[in-house]
Amino acid sequence: MASSLYCLKFVYLLSFLSTIHLVAVPSFSFVQPLCHGHERSYLLQFKESFAIINNKSISFDPSAYPKVASWTLEGNNSDCCSWDGVECDKSNGHVIGLDLNSSYLYGSINSSSSLFNLVHLQRLNLADNHFNHSQIPSTVSNLSKLTYLNLTNSTFSGQIPLELSQLSQMSSLDLSYNHLEIKNPSLGRLVENLTCLENLDLSLVSIISIVPNILANLSSLTSLRLYDCKLHGEFPVGIFKLPNLRVLNVRKNKGLTGYLPDFQWKSPLEEMILANTSFSGKLPASVGNLGSLTEIDMRRCNFSGLIPSSLGNLTNLNYLDLSLNTFEGHIPSSFGNLIKLSFLHLAENELNGTIPFKLANLTQLTHLFLYYNHLSGQIPFGLMNLTKLSSLGLAGNHFAGEIPSSIFNLENLEALDLSANNFAGVVEFDKFVKLRKLTSLHLSDCGVSLIINETSDNTTLTKFQNLGLGSCNLSKFPNYLANQDELKWLHLATNNIHGQVPEWFWNVSKENLEVIDLSENFLTSLGQYPVPLPWTRLAILDITSNRLQGSLPIPSFSTLEYHVSNNSFTGKISELICNMSSLQVLDLSINNLSGSLPQCLHNFGDSLLILDLRRNTFEGSIPQTWTNGSKLLMINFSQNKFQGLLPRSLAKCIMLKALDFSNNQFNDTFPSWLGNLPNLKLLILRSNKLYGPISTHKAKYKFPSLQIFDLSYNSFTGSLPLKFFQYSNSSRFDSASHLTYIEVNSSFIVQNSFQNYLWNLQYSYPMIMTNKGVVTDYKKVQEFFIALDFSSNRFDGDILESIGNLNLKGLCLLNLSNNILIGHIPQSLKNLVNLESLDLSQNKLFGEIPQQLTQLTFLESFNVSHNHLVGPIPQGKQFNTFPSNSFEGNPRLCGSPLTKKCESSEVSLPSPTTPEESKDLGSPFQFGWKIVLIGYGFGLVVGVIIGQVVSARNHDWLIKTFGMRKLVRRLI
Repeated sequence: MASSLYCLKFVYLLSFLSTIHLVAVPSFSFVQPLCHGHERSYLLQFKESFAIINNKSISFDPSAYPKVASWTLEGNNSDCCSWDGVECDKSNGHVIGLDLNSSYLYGSINSSSSLFNLVHLQRLNLADNHFNHSQIPSTVSNLSKLTYLNLTNSTFSGQIPLELSQLSQMSSLDLSYNHLEIKNPSLGRLVENLTCLENLDLSLVSIISIVPNILANLSSLTSLRLYDCKLHGEFPVGIFKLPNLRVLNVRKNKGLTGYLPDFQWKSPLEEMILANTSFSGKLPASVGNLGSLTEIDMRRCNFSGLIPSSLGNLTNLNYLDLSLNTFEGHIPSSFGNLIKLSFLHLAENELNGTIPFKLANLTQLTHLFLYYNHLSGQIPFGLMNLTKLSSLGLAGNHFAGEIPSSIFNLENLEALDLSANNFAGVVEFDKFVKLRKLTSLHLSDCGVSLIINETSDNTTLTKFQNLGLGSCNLSKFPNYLANQDELKWLHLATNNIHGQVPEWFWNVSKENLEVIDLSENFLTSLGQYPVPLPWTRLAILDITSNRLQGSLPIPSFSTLEYHVSNNSFTGKISELICNMSSLQVLDLSINNLSGSLPQCLHNFGDSLLILDLRRNTFEGSIPQTWTNGSKLLMINFSQNKFQGLLPRSLAKCIMLKALDFSNNQFNDTFPSWLGNLPNLKLLILRSNKLYGPISTHKAKYKFPSLQIFDLSYNSFTGSLPLKFFQYSNSSRFDSASHLTYIEVNSSFIVQNSFQNYLWNLQYSYPMIMTNKGVVTDYKKVQEFFIALDFSSNRFDGDILESIGNLNLKGLCLLNLSNNILIGHIPQSLKNLVNLESLDLSQNKLFGEIPQQLTQLTFLESFNVSHNHLVGPIPQGKQFNTFPSNSFEGNPRLCGSPLTKKCESSEVSLPSPTTPEESKDLGSPFQFGWKIVLIGYGFGLVVGVIIGQVVSARNHDWLIKTFGMRKLVRRLI
């Protein structure tokens, strides 16, 4: 308060001195003095230090013009006080104001600039120019009378000088939208002397610190904008209590935490913008006391609980965004009191119930977004009162009944999204077309069947930008598309469209289309398509799960995602595909493609995230083209005919999470060179011609994140490679409290003038693994799932007792079957407390089955058949559920479930088979490398993997691939 009084006293003093001066003026007419010659010279020097460039890269303001063009000594223009942008003190002629906002100035500025000789300056505005990444000169402190400084969006860079803190009379400081940083001094030191500050805008300044408590002492502060400053730590609650604060904007500081206080004081706060931070907790009911609020933006925070009905008291609100939180309960009917509201965004929460009928009172509403909640019931007929509505987003709820006819009375609608609901009935497309302003329509998966009258004249009138008509029971390509030239988004997936793509389709919106999704139809041919495809801005092409034949189409070189999985394409991959230098997802899986891979795969190595080539007939070696800097996260080469060596260059792909070489003809040793990949979770080498021992003593190959490791059906020898797991990060196995999957998320935003749409791909990595004797196709793999399959190799030696002491606490599946292992079954296996499946069959193990294994309470499948085990089978708990064929082929085992009863001598003193005796009992490899399918049931998989179980003889286990991708399309 003291600093506020000081600032007021300073203003009153200036006013008083001005009054005294006016009293002293003689009675003759007042003549304004000319500007001082030295200040005129300083201005001209300042002008000459810059180029004047009329270019949008210099200024984005359409009203910009070169103000300094009037600065000249020609004619009668020598009075600098008359120059554009220059303000002089009327009493003494000194330059006190300089407004060169949006003046096309280009060039550098330094400490010797003549600008800083204008020591009487009180107001300086250089916003929206281009100062060529100059630093703010330290000589700005020469301008000691400065009260207003605006340098926003002027391409300044570097550290903000401490000398700014000497400008103690500053009331408004705007350094936003540059490339500035505050490191030394800190933000606290910078503002500690600026006690008169009313407006502080440091948006996009890189601060990377906590918000200093000293800001809560700036009692004159009316506006605080710290947008996207990389702030972290807890936000000082005292800032909310500043007596004059009207605007608070700390948006897009994800590391910034905080909570809303109990607002039991009078506050002039008008804008509270906390979006994209980590503020959390509940909204206090006292927020309804902030009666001056006109804007609340809490989008993408961590708020929860009920939305307080007291928000309905804020009758001055015109903007309310609570989206992307976890609010629950009903939408308060008190929202019907917010009659000035024009923007209401409650999407992506946990809200339920119906839309309150009182929302029909919000006649000023232009944007209403409720998508991706749990709302139900019918859309209220009263929405027809919202005649100003331009965007209505109700997608991803449980709305039912017919689409109300009242929607077709909203003549100002530009965007309508009803997708992913439970509507019913048949709707004529003409009704939507009659909404003349409608350019974005999304009806995909909303439950209705769409009738398109191809003879209607209306279909040629409306120019759409976004059309989502997936799952609308369409049987052919709508002919009205032929007249569309402004389309950016076209979604026709999951319909009943048969036959050939019409030839006119290749001319649709060639200069605008960015997203095309024709997946899950019955298309058989693309016809005579151009090479490459004609859409110059295409980012997403998805023709997955059709019946398309012929050679692969080549999309435009701008493509980011290319999905053609589950078709019948044949032939080789054209070298032209490598011109897609920005490609992020390449999914060619489940086709009949053949030949060798193009050598130019490295062309998109810097951008590619997903490469899926599984289930084709590719052959030859994989090109050694991967380079440092690769962003590849998932690679699937499985079920082809690749030969030769594994590609060593993959060791450079340090971001890899999943790598599958299975079911090929690779002939190589173990790829220990992959052991330094820090993120590799899944490595599948199943069913190849890999051979030799696997050395685990080399400390430089640690596989620190490996959790799914399948070496089955190869010719590896030597001891079991279990020691890889002594280096692993065991913390990832400790908790399974949240269900996340090994997946990649990529997104693309289609921008429109009224609203943006998001394409979001969640690619969950699929795999095939033998679980409980059955070949299993897993569509998703959970992050915490751990599985080891070393079966059907030539591993020998003991299963070390130390297996139970490695970082394998979360191990769910362990398969060591069909090897040449000897020795006892380790008692330490009891420590693998999450084990669900244990297969030690077809080895040369001897001795008893440890009684301690009954402690494995999650064990659903246990197989020790065809060994040399002796003595009684443990009884109790899970062991009472295992069938007899889990123990067959061990003639000296006894007890339930076998028919052989244990004699008293066997119970009290078992006689294990010696290693010498076991030599005569044959090798498991006499079984001819067959997959032995044990006939036990596989039961529940305890929630760790979502999969479809099929027999090894079933070749149709991957009929559909669209199930591994979850596409979310929504308004943002």
